[in-house]
Amino acid sequence: MVQAYRFALDPNAGQERALRSHCGAARAAYNWAIAWVTASWWQRRAEESYGIPEAGLTKWRPWSLPALRKAFNAAKHTDPRFAAWWQENSKEAYCTGLANASAAFDNYAKSKNGRRKGARMGAPRFKSKRKDRPACRFTTGTIRVDTDGRHVTLPRLGTIRTHEPTGKLLARVQAGTARILSATVRHERGRWLASLQAEVKRDLARVARPDAAVGIDLGIKTLAVMADSAGEIRTVANPRYLDGALKRLRRASRTVSRRRGPDRRTGQQPSKRWEKANAARNRVHHRVANLRADALHQLTTAVAGEYGTVVVEDLNVAGMLRSRRLARRIADAGFGEIRRQLHYKVRRNGCRLLAADRWFPSSKTCSGCGAVKAKLPLHIRTYACDACRLVIDRDANAALNLAALAAAAVTGTGVAGDQDTAPAVSKPRGADRKTRTTRRSRTAQAGRAGGATLPHQRQTETRDRPQTEALTLW
Repeated sequence: MVQAYRFALDPNAGQERALRSHCGAARAAYNWAIAWVTASWWQRRAEESYGIPEAGLTKWRPWSLPALRKAFNAAKHTDPRFAAWWQENSKEAYCTGLANASAAFDNYAKSKNGRRKGARMGAPRFKSKRKDRPACRFTTGTIRVDTDGRHVTLPRLGTIRTHEPTGKLLARVQAGTARILSATVRHERGRWLASLQAEVKRDLARVARPDAAVGIDLGIKTLAVMADSAGEIRTVANPRYLDGALKRLRRASRTVSRRRGPDRRTGQQPSKRWEKANAARNRVHHRVANLRADALHQLTTAVAGEYGTVVVEDLNVAGMLRSRRLARRIADAGFGEIRRQLHYKVRRNGCRLLAADRWFPSSKTCSGCGAVKAKLPLHIRTYACDACRLVIDRDANAALNLAALAAAAVTGTGVAGDQDTAPAVSKPRGADRKTRTTRRSRTAQAGRAGGATLPHQRQTETRDRPQTEALTLW
């Protein structure tokens, strides 16, 4: 399998200048490719406005990587933007920018033709020197970890010391079970990082309970509620690192606001005191991000090393972040990162990761008898079933229902809520899709349609309606 090993670098002043030069060269090559390709687009549009026929228009410029390489190699000797300094950096720096530009145009074309999933993508745009994250990728040349376990060697950059030992990758390379394919350096969270992509030969690690399944219900009050196929329920507290750092973050932000910062409209340069205060504020953000990443890695590693089947929800995290009241806490919890890490960690152990259908009513379904509520507002944190009189925590009930889905996911598409082995079950209206309550109009008056609700017109929770077949735990 292909695995990445990331190490924090400790470059000296000269090496840091070389790192920034290589990353700047990649950005410059990317912007050149965007301008070179789109120039033919604008030229054709101008010629069409003059009434020139299709056969006489300027030809489309290709954006494939070989075509971009050939055009850039011909232009770098005479273009004043590159002629004076292009020899100072490795050819891999320019190839990085050209490859990124080629991929950007491919994604844009596929999205425009309807062959790419997700939201529609616009045409590639130029990268800003101020906003772009510096990065450069090396695929050829000398790429290795030194035998002392504290240095890495990269093309044209030489040997750079690392903050942490490289023993894990070095031991595999010396044993012949790993082969380094490429290296990527980037500046992230206030430090330089080197990610070495290696082809690793590793045996599947046997999990502690290969026959057990676990359902994970993610939340804000409690980060994760896990229920296994044996009925055991465990909770993982939400550390809320951002909430603990908000006081320091506000204080640091006030300090930055009192300094003379940059202004692009007038060309004003930031003062030294602003740069110092801004660096202190960024350190608070970096610490929160590092603590969150460490906590999520510990959670996902423990889950992937214990259970043979993991069932999670297919959450619309991007839609949840549109809520102005919960967006900050949802982003701090990292719902999407948990699923991403579980996706590749369970594959290392030869296990399964199932995603319940986005509209599966895990919280509205009774884990005891299978009855489904038509309505269950978010503020009701205890599930009370009118059919079997079961009273259970809302999140624990959802986790039990997710764990029960693993029994039906023997074959199918990999989505636990939409398996071809499960029989079709009729669901009450409103239980299989998210229902939307009507908001009260701000300008409406009492007695009018859409206005204030009278006391005898208040909505009550719909009684339970049993399904034709109840979900069972194994």
